Amino acid sequence: MAKLRYILFILFAVFVSACSNTKYLAPGQKLYTGARVNITDKQNTKKSEAKALTTDLEELLRPKPNTNILGLRYKLWIYNKTRTNKVRGLKHFLNTKLGEPPVLVSNVDVVKNASILTNRLQNEGFFVANVSGDTVSKKKSKVAKAVYTVQTGPAYHYRKVIFPTDNNDLDTAVAGTAKESFLKVGDRYDLDVIKNERIRIDARLKEKGFFYFGPDYLIMRYDSTIANHQVDIFVKVKETTPDQARWIYQIRDIYVYPKYSLRDTSTKLDSAERYRWYNVIDPKHSVRAFMFKNAVLLHPGEVYNRTEHNKSLNRFIELGPFRYVKNRFEDVTPDSAKLDVFYYLTQYKRKSLQAEILGRQTSANFNGTQFNLTFRNKNTFKGGELFAVTGFVSSDIQFGARNNGYNVYQFGIKPSLSWPRFISPWDFKTDGAFIPHTILNTGYTLIDRSKLYKLNSFNASFGYQWKPNLHKQHELNLLEVMYVNAASVSKIYTDSIAKTRNPALQHVIDNQFTFGPSYSYTYTNTMEDARVNTFYYNGKISLSGNLYGIISGADTLSGKVRKLFGTPFNQYVKLENEIRFYHKLGPASKIATRLQVGVGLPYGNSTVMPYTQQFFIGGANSLRGFQARSLGPGVYNPPPSVTGGTQFLPDESGDIKIEANLEYRPKLFSIVEGALFVDAGNIWLLNSKSVIPGGAFGKNFISQMAADAGAGLRFNLSVLILRTDLAFPIIKPQLPPGQRVVINQIDFRSAEWRGQNLIFNLAIGYPF
Repeated sequence: MAKLRYILFILFAVFVSACSNTKYLAPGQKLYTGARVNITDKQNTKKSEAKALTTDLEELLRPKPNTNILGLRYKLWIYNKTRTNKVRGLKHFLNTKLGEPPVLVSNVDVVKNASILTNRLQNEGFFVANVSGDTVSKKKSKVAKAVYTVQTGPAYHYRKVIFPTDNNDLDTAVAGTAKESFLKVGDRYDLDVIKNERIRIDARLKEKGFFYFGPDYLIMRYDSTIANHQVDIFVKVKETTPDQARWIYQIRDIYVYPKYSLRDTSTKLDSAERYRWYNVIDPKHSVRAFMFKNAVLLHPGEVYNRTEHNKSLNRFIELGPFRYVKNRFEDVTPDSAKLDVFYYLTQYKRKSLQAEILGRQTSANFNGTQFNLTFRNKNTFKGGELFAVTGFVSSDIQFGARNNGYNVYQFGIKPSLSWPRFISPWDFKTDGAFIPHTILNTGYTLIDRSKLYKLNSFNASFGYQWKPNLHKQHELNLLEVMYVNAASVSKIYTDSIAKTRNPALQHVIDNQFTFGPSYSYTYTNTMEDARVNTFYYNGKISLSGNLYGIISGADTLSGKVRKLFGTPFNQYVKLENEIRFYHKLGPASKIATRLQVGVGLPYGNSTVMPYTQQFFIGGANSLRGFQARSLGPGVYNPPPSVTGGTQFLPDESGDIKIEANLEYRPKLFSIVEGALFVDAGNIWLLNSKSVIPGGAFGKNFISQMAADAGAGLRFNLSVLILRTDLAFPIIKPQLPPGQRVVINQIDFRSAEWRGQNLIFNLAIGYPF
C-alpha cells in the first residue's frame, strides 16, 4: 500500500511539473495570476457589505487570468505544448480551440481598472471613493498579480424621495406609482436601482394608456449638499417630453389576420368579419372567428394596457395552430388619442406526421428503445383543436442478476383531442397569459413480459389544464378510467405463484378496473435563475369508485363484492405530495433536496391498491443504492421459499411511500458537474398480511427507513443531461434489528463487497 502511494505521489509530481508554464515565457515577461481588491476603511461598510463589494469589484477587473483548476492552468499548458505554424491539423485544433495564450502582467492597465472601480463605487453611493492599483511580484518570480487598494469613504443615503406634484395626467400618473417605488428613504444611493425605477414607472404608465411614453422621458435629480452624507432625490418628467408621450391612448378597432404571410401587402379591411369586439380578416375561412375570444384581451374603448397586450401575444401562440405572431399599432389620433390594433398570425402546416426513436432507462433498471409514429392535425375543427394519434412499439431489456431475461415488449395506440378553451356548460374565464385546455385522452397498450404474461391495458380520461400564471398549474380530470386484464399467463408464472404463495406475483395479473376523478396542483419558481432559494411543489389526489361504491354498499371484507359492467372495480383514495427545495451556494454550486409522501387508502370494494396505483422505491431516480423495486415493503425480506421457488423476484410495491433526498451539485469544469448525495425512504402496506411479515406501516416506521449514499457526474450537453451515479446502501431495513446500519462494513477494496453493494445508475436528466 505504501508503495502504491509513493508511485501516485511521483506521478502527481510529474503532472504538476508538466503543467508549469512559466518556462515558456520570454525574458522579462511575467504571467498574470489575478487580482485582489483590499478595502482599507472598513469602518464605512459592514462586513457583509464589504465582502459583497469586493466580489462585485473583482468581477469588473480585466483581463482575466488564465483558466485554472486547483492551480493548474491546463488550457495554457495545452497552448504551450501544441504551438505550431501549421494552419490545420490536430495540433492547430488543440492550440486554437482548447488552448489559451498566456495572459501577461504587461497586459494589465491598473490605472484604467482603478478608474473603473472608482466609477462603480460612485454609482453605488460612495461619492468620495478613491482607488489605487499596482502590480506585485517577488524579485525572481515569473508570475505577478495586481492589488487594488480601495478607500470607499462614507456611503450616501436617501433622506427624501420626491415625486411630481403637478395636476396634469402624466405627472399624476407618475406620482401614483410612488407606493411601489424601489427608492426607499434610508437606502444607499445606487445608480442601477435608479435605472430600474425608471423602467418600473414606465411599465406602470404603459398599463394606464401612455403608449408613447418611455423611461428616457424621466429624469432623476439628486441633491447631495445635505449634511450627514444624505441626498434628496427628485423624480421628474423631462420638460422636452413630446405631447404624444403625455396623452392617454384608447383602443378603437382590433383586427386579426389568422392566415398571414409575408406576401400579403393589402389590409383587406373590406373583408373583415366582425365577432363581438374584434374583427377577423380570413378570406379563405381557415379558422372560425370565435377561436380568438380568449386571446384578444384588449377591448375597444378601453385604455391601452401593455400587460394585457403581451398576454394576448402569448395566448395567440398558446392556441396551438400558430407558429408566429406579430402586431402593429396604428395611431388614428386626429379626432382623439386612439389606436387601431392589428395582429398577424402565421400558421403551422395543419397536418404533420412525425417518427421518432427513443433510448431510455426506466425506474426498474430496464434499458430499451421505443419507436413512435405520430399524426397531428393542429386545427381539426377550425377552432384550434389538436387531434393526435400515436402508435408505438418498444422493447425494454433488464440487465443484471435480478430478473435478467424477463424482458418487456409493448405496443399500442394513443388517440387524443385537445381544445384551447374550457368545454363546459359554464363559461369559465382566466386572466393570465396562458390559454386553458380541455383534453380527452384514450389509449390501448399490450404489455408482453417475456416468458411470464401478457396484459391488455385500456385507459381514457377527460379533464382540464390551466395556468393562472407562470408559477401555478392546475390539472382536473373529471373522469379517469383504466382497465387492465391478463391476456395470457405462462406456466412458469403460475407455477411460481403456487410454489411461493407470494401474493405480490398474483397481484400483478389481477384484473384492475379504476374510474373516478383526479386533481393535481403544481407550484414552482425554479425557472427564476436570479433567486438564491427556489421551490417546487406538486400535490395530487386520485379517487376511484368512491360514490358508486358507497351507493352500492360495496364491502369486500363482508363478502359484498360489487361489479360494474360485470367486472369488480377498485375503490380507493390516493394522495401524493412532492416538495423540492434548491439553494444556491454560489454561481456554480447548489444544494437540492426532495421530500415525497404518498398514501393509498383502499376500502369498500378493495383491500389493496391496484398494482398500477401502488408505490415503488429504488432505482436511478429514487434510492440509488438499491435496485429498482427491490426494497420493502417495510422490513419484509423474502424468505428462501419465495426466492428459491422461482427464477425471478417480484417487484415490491406498497400503499404508503416516504422518501427524502439530499444532493450537493457543484460544477467541476466545462460541461461536467458533480454530485454527492444521500437518499432515504421506504414503502409500506396499509394493512398487515401474514404472508408479508413486517410489511405494514406502524409507529416504528422511522427505524424501518432504508438509506444510501453515493457520488455522480452529470454531463450537460445542452439538449440533455447525461447522468451517472454510483451508490451503496448504508442502512438495510430488511436485516434484523441491530444489524441494519452497515456503514462499518463498507470496504471499497473488497471485490465481494463491491459486487454486492455498489449500484451504478445511468440515466437522462437530474433525478429531481
